[in-house]
Amino acid sequence: MSRARGSLYGRSSGKQNSIKMKKILVTGAAGFIGSHTCEELLRRDYQVIGVDNFNDYYDPEIKKRNIKNIGNNKNFKIYNEDIRNFSNIKNIFEKEDIDKVIHLAARAGVRPSLKKPRLYFDVNVNGTLNLLELAKKFKINNFIFGSSSSVYGENKKIPFSEKHRTDNQISPYASSKKAGELLCKTYSHLYSLNITCLRFFTVYGERGRPDMAPYKFTNLIYNDKPIEMYGNGTSKRDYTYIKDIVSGILTALEKNFRFEIINLGNSDPVKLKRFISIIEKKLNKKAKIIQKPIPKGDVKITYADISKAKRLLAFEPKVKIDQGLSNLIDWYKLIHNPKNYLSETSKKNKIK
Repeated sequence: MSRARGSLYGRSSGKQNSIKMKKILVTGAAGFIGSHTCEELLRRDYQVIGVDNFNDYYDPEIKKRNIKNIGNNKNFKIYNEDIRNFSNIKNIFEKEDIDKVIHLAARAGVRPSLKKPRLYFDVNVNGTLNLLELAKKFKINNFIFGSSSSVYGENKKIPFSEKHRTDNQISPYASSKKAGELLCKTYSHLYSLNITCLRFFTVYGERGRPDMAPYKFTNLIYNDKPIEMYGNGTSKRDYTYIKDIVSGILTALEKNFRFEIINLGNSDPVKLKRFISIIEKKLNKKAKIIQKPIPKGDVKITYADISKAKRLLAFEPKVKIDQGLSNLIDWYKLIHNPKNYLSETSKKNKIK
C-alpha cells in the first residue's frame, strides 16, 4: 500500500518506514477520535485492526459513516466486538499478529455517567483491564491509553500539569478514567509493558460526537433551534482540534516509553460565550440561548499544560479555535447535502 500524499498530519518519517506494515489494534475504531486515528495510520502504511461494538450511545449509523472511506482498504479490518468480552477479544489477538495497541474505546460523557455509573466502570475499567491482560499475554510492544482531562476534576492549579495530584474527580466518568490510568501504571510496573496514557482535552472537529457542544451547537443554531448554555457563559474549555490530537497519538505510538502520562491539549482555553459567538459568525445566524445552571459533574475550566508533550513528543498544536470550528462547520454542511458529501469526502479521504 502506498501512502496517500497530502496527509494533514505530516509526512511519514524514516522511523515509521522501518516498522512498515506492523499491525496496530485500535479500539473504538469507528468513533470520532478512533476513525481519524485509523485513517492516519493507513496513510502511514500501517495495517490497522479495528475493534468497535457500535453501541447505541449515539446512532450507530454515524460510526458506520465514519469509517466508510476506509472500509474497503486492504490494510484495514474491523471487528464488531465489545472490549468487555475477554474471550472474543482474545480471539482477535490470537488471529492477528498485533504489534501495538491504541486503546480509545470507552463509554464517554460526564453527565450520562451520573445516570449509569456501573456501565461506565464496566466498560472503562473492566474493558481496559481485559486489554492490559492481553497486552501482557501477547507481549505487545506499546500500549496507548486514551485518558481524559476530566481526571483533574476541580483542580485549583492552572494550567493542569501531569505533576498535579488527581484525586478530586467529580464524575463517575472521570473516576473510571483515573482508574484506567492506575491499571496502566500497575501493569507497566509489574510486567515491563510500554504504556503511555494521553489525557485528551475537549477534542473537536469533523465527525465530532453529536452529544458534544461543537457539533450539537452547530446543528441547533443551523436549524434555528435553541441551545442550552450552562452558567453565565464564562466557563472555559481547552478545545483541541482532532488532527492535533491524532498527531500526538501517533508520535506517542512510535516512542515506546516505559510509562508516561502526557497532556494533549491546545493550551488556550476558550470562554463558552466566545465559543458560541464563533459558531454564530461562521453560520451567519444568531443563537437562541436558554441559560441553565451548571450541572453536577461539570468543571469550570480545563487548561492543559503541554510542556511535557512538547518535550517528549515535540507536540505543537497547529489549529486555533476559529479555523477548527470553520472546518467542522464546512464538514457539517457537506453531510447535510449527501451528494456533495459523498463526492467531496471520497476526494479528500480516499486512501489507496
